[in-house]
Amino acid sequence: MDFSALCVLCVGDVMLDRYHYGAMERISPEAPVPVLRLTRTREMPGGVGNVANNILSLGGRAILVGLVGEDEAGRTLRRLLGGMAGLTDATIATAARPTVCKTRFVAANQQVVRADEESRLPLQPDEQAALVAALEAHVDCVSVLLLSDYGKGVLGPAVIAHAVSLARARGIAVFVDPKSRDFRRYRGATCITPNARELGEASGLAVEDEAEVERAARAVMAEAEADAILATRSEKGMILVERDGGAHAVRSRAREVFDVSGAGDTVIAALALAYASGRTLEQAMHIANAAAGVVVGKLGTATADLAEVMEELDLADQELGEAAGEGGSVAGLSSLPRVQGLVARWKAQGLSVGFTNGCFDILHPGHVALLASARASCDRLVVGLNTDDSVARLKGKERPVNPLAARAQVVAAVRHVDAVVGFEDDTPLSLIRSLLPDVLVKGADYAPEQVVGAAEVEAAGGRLVLARLVPNSSTTATIARIRQADRAGR
Repeated sequence: MDFSALCVLCVGDVMLDRYHYGAMERISPEAPVPVLRLTRTREMPGGVGNVANNILSLGGRAILVGLVGEDEAGRTLRRLLGGMAGLTDATIATAARPTVCKTRFVAANQQVVRADEESRLPLQPDEQAALVAALEAHVDCVSVLLLSDYGKGVLGPAVIAHAVSLARARGIAVFVDPKSRDFRRYRGATCITPNARELGEASGLAVEDEAEVERAARAVMAEAEADAILATRSEKGMILVERDGGAHAVRSRAREVFDVSGAGDTVIAALALAYASGRTLEQAMHIANAAAGVVVGKLGTATADLAEVMEELDLADQELGEAAGEGGSVAGLSSLPRVQGLVARWKAQGLSVGFTNGCFDILHPGHVALLASARASCDRLVVGLNTDDSVARLKGKERPVNPLAARAQVVAAVRHVDAVVGFEDDTPLSLIRSLLPDVLVKGADYAPEQVVGAAEVEAAGGRLVLARLVPNSSTTATIARIRQADRAGR
């Protein structure tokens, strides 16, 4: 994944997050409250500022639009924003309201109290005009628009409507992290990302199980005229409901630490970047879920980088294999359910999946050349191996020379191979139908119409690759030479 070419216009309530850390060692003599002895202070952009920070952490660029007060917190916030590489600070100074500042006091990794500084003043005409002008100045420079509504006043109805109109007129996707219970405010959004509680409040419906979440999502999606709703469900994962499609659920991976602070910011940042990079919403959801898994495993507001997200996806793949009853690693013989899960995961990441098959009885240069050619045609390669009974039916009762487990271990050790799975039939047609790879690879000694599964792969939008063969290289010839040498030795 590479998001370096993408720029996201982040609009909404920008804040300053302050963390005062210390130790509680005694009770105050003035009142029955603990005394916190401060040891350090940490400051960072919050609200939509944290969304922008997540965009940067994932490798993208961001333009930040919001309101900042002319006060000490505002000066601190601007200083922090100025030090963020890849960020364009397009925030607007206002004398009408203070900078939104959330100050948290933390002892022994527990938040003791939070103090908020903010104004409940409605958006003023000059503020609205300045926000609209900033949107118009920057919308042509971005790949996607992200609206982060914390209910602090920046995203008034007129600003939202103007922002969505500008983006959609240019074919730019719009992602919304909502606060209002009335999702009609976000009319025309590509995707709205409420948590389960927000979805329940907006719809007035129960959201306990997946069926209820889908029902509630479809209700508010119709009112908002949105293309999709992505409902986050904390440790239960998330559910994507598309207006013109079905519902897709993904589970969160189990972990010891589960701190959801800022997780919603990470979800929408990763989702928007992944979608803007050309992935489908379902594919983007898997990436966003992995990014959220990274940040909930950290205490406090945090971000995820690409390396952490890729590692999280790999760990999820491992759990998927264990859930499918596959105890070994992908480097050995995998069960069909595990390979199906891996293929789905790889496709969700936007990777092309290739498939080739054979007996691979005694590995020789021809085999290695075929595997290398196959891997060069795709991002991930699955190899299907005939089982021992299948090989015997095709090659005779003296074959295979090596049993399936040994053949799988050797093939999986080839660096071009990402997964190995066995199949019982004489042909891999059933296996190909279950995996539907993007690329089907076979030796050039076959004509296209002779390749089993080619029609099915091409009908699904995939392609057939016929790989060049290495002359005079085959298992049969190798066995013949071994027998000839054995006879000569006698």
